[in-house]
Amino acid sequence: MRERVEAFHQTNSTKTVGPEHQKDDAAGPRALSPVQADAPQAREHATQTLVEFDPVTDQFSWADIAAARRLIGGSLISDETTGATTDRSAFESRIVGEPDDARTRAYQGAVESYVCEYQLQRDGEDACWVEERGGWIGSGAERRLISVIRSIDTEKQYEERLSWLARNDELTGLLNRTNLRARIDDWMAARENAGALGSGTTAQSGAYILVGIDDLGSVNADFGFEVADELIVAIAARIRQTIAATDFAGRVAGTKFGILIADADESEIRDMCVKLLNCVREKVVNTKRGGIAASVCIGAVALPGDADTSQKAMSRAEAALDQARRLGHSSWSAFSEKTDQISQRRRNKHMSDVILTALNERRIRLAFQPIVSDLGEAPTKYECLIRMRGEDGRQVPAPEFIPVAERLGLVHLLDRRVLELAINTLAICPNVHLAVNVSMETVKDPVWAEGYLAHMRAHEALARRITVELTETQVIDAVDASIEFVSEIKELNASFAIDDFGAGYTSFRNLKALDIDILKIDGSFVTGVAASRENQLFVRTLLDLARNFGMKTVAEWVDNEADAMLLKGLGVDYLQGFLLGKPEVNPSWLPDGAPNTPPVQTTEFGSL
Repeated sequence: MRERVEAFHQTNSTKTVGPEHQKDDAAGPRALSPVQADAPQAREHATQTLVEFDPVTDQFSWADIAAARRLIGGSLISDETTGATTDRSAFESRIVGEPDDARTRAYQGAVESYVCEYQLQRDGEDACWVEERGGWIGSGAERRLISVIRSIDTEKQYEERLSWLARNDELTGLLNRTNLRARIDDWMAARENAGALGSGTTAQSGAYILVGIDDLGSVNADFGFEVADELIVAIAARIRQTIAATDFAGRVAGTKFGILIADADESEIRDMCVKLLNCVREKVVNTKRGGIAASVCIGAVALPGDADTSQKAMSRAEAALDQARRLGHSSWSAFSEKTDQISQRRRNKHMSDVILTALNERRIRLAFQPIVSDLGEAPTKYECLIRMRGEDGRQVPAPEFIPVAERLGLVHLLDRRVLELAINTLAICPNVHLAVNVSMETVKDPVWAEGYLAHMRAHEALARRITVELTETQVIDAVDASIEFVSEIKELNASFAIDDFGAGYTSFRNLKALDIDILKIDGSFVTGVAASRENQLFVRTLLDLARNFGMKTVAEWVDNEADAMLLKGLGVDYLQGFLLGKPEVNPSWLPDGAPNTPPVQTTEFGSL
C-alpha cells in the first residue's frame, strides 16, 4: 500500500475534480477555514488515517490501524494478521444520514477526486464528524481509491460555537439584539399573513417589553464588574423562567433585556410587567460577594397598535422605559402616543436648538485618540471623535447628542463638520493621518453623500491621509449604498475602515465587495482578552479573516499592557485605547485644537 500512497501524493494535486468541488480543490489542498486555523491543538492531535479502497474486493485497507479503531471502533476492522480490512458496505452502514453525493460519485468512478464531510457512528459511542478526501490512482486491475479520513469533531464544535454566538448574547445565553429584532419582524410578518387569510383566522396582538436594571453602575462601583455580571445573568434567568415558552427574550444592551410577548391583550401586558417586576425584586440575588437586592424598570409597547415595525417597537419601548424610570425604582410604564409625543417633541425641539446653535457658534470639536502599531511608539495616526462644547463650557460627549441628531436628521451636518475639521487639521499637520466616522444616514442620502465626497475631492491631496470609518452593523443594514460610497472614497486614494468589526457578522461576499483597508475589532472582544479564551478565539478568527483579505487590523479598547502584548503576539497591526492615550481635544501636537477655519494659503503674490 505504501507505493500507492506515495503515488497518490505525487498525483493528487493535478487531478481533475468534480465541478461541485473545483473551488476548494483546484489549487491543491484546501486552505484552512478561520475556525480550523484557530484550533492548532486540535489539528496536531486529530485522528486521521490513510485508507485504500479496492473496487474488485469492495474492501478498505487501513494504513494506521490504531487511528482507524479510534475513528470507527474495532468491530469493523478485521484482525491485523489478515490485512486490517473493512467491507465497504459495513463501513457505509455507519455513516449517519444520506451519503454525500460527491463521495458516492467518486466510488462509482464518475469523478477522479473528492472531498466531503459526514458523521460516522462509532462502536458504542456518539457519532463523530470526519472529513474524507481522496482520489483514484493506477489503472486496470491496479486501480485504487486512496483517501484520508480524519476526525474534525473539534473544528465542528468551534463552528457551532461561533454560529451560536452570532445569534445569542454570550453572557446570558439570551438572544442578541439583532436576533431579537429579527424575531419581532418575523412575528409582524406572520401576523400580516394571518390577517390576509381572511375570515376564520385571527391576527394576534402582542407586546414588546424592555426591562432595564436599576443602578447597575452602583453595583459595578461597589462590588466590581464580575459581581455585576452575576447580577445580569441571574436576572436574565428569572426573566426566562417568567415568560411563556412561546415568547422570546434577548439582551439588547448592557443593562437591558427585550421581550417579545407573542400573544397578549392590554390586561395581560400589565400582568406580565408586574410579574417581571416581582420576579426580580422579591428575592435577593446571591453572588460571590453576598446577597444583592435588585430591581428593574419596564417600558411596554403594544404590538402592532403602538408600533408596526421592530424599529418603532424598540425606540418606543425606550421612551416608555424612560417614563418608568422617572417614577422611581421597580416601576413600569406603557407607551402612550399622546403623552409621550408631547414630551418627546419638547425634548427634540430643545436638543435640535442645542445642536444647531453649537454648529453655528463653532462649538463642535474633535477629540484625537492615538492609534499606534506598538507600545512606546510615537503616534502619527489618530481617530477623530466628535465632541460638543456646551454654552456653559462643559464638554458634551457624543452619546448625549449623536442619537438625537440621528433621530432629528441633523447627523448629516455633524458628519460634514467633522470632515471639515479633520481637513483643516491635516492642512497644518503634514505628518498626521486621521480617521473620521461617517453615519449611514449620510451614506444613504445621495445629496448629502455627494456633498461629503465633493468636500474630499476639493482637498484630494489631504484626503489621502484620511480613513473613513463605518460601523459593521450600519454596513449590514445598507450594503449597496455602502459599496457605492466606499468606491468613491477609494478613487480619492483615501482609506476605508469597518468599525466595531465582529458585532454584525458581515458576509464574506460583502467584505470582498466593500474593498476594505482596515478592520477595527470590536472592543467587547478586546477588553480583557488576555484572560478570556473565548475572546482570544474571536480575535484569532477575525485576524485570520483580515489576513486572507489583505486588510490591516486595529484592536480598540486596549486598556492594559497584558492585553496589548497578547494582541501584538496574535498579529494585530495597530492598537487603540486608554493604555495608548485618551481622546484629547487639545493634544500637545495641536494645542489649540482642530482649526475651525481652513488655514490661509499664501503665494508670492499674497493670500489666496
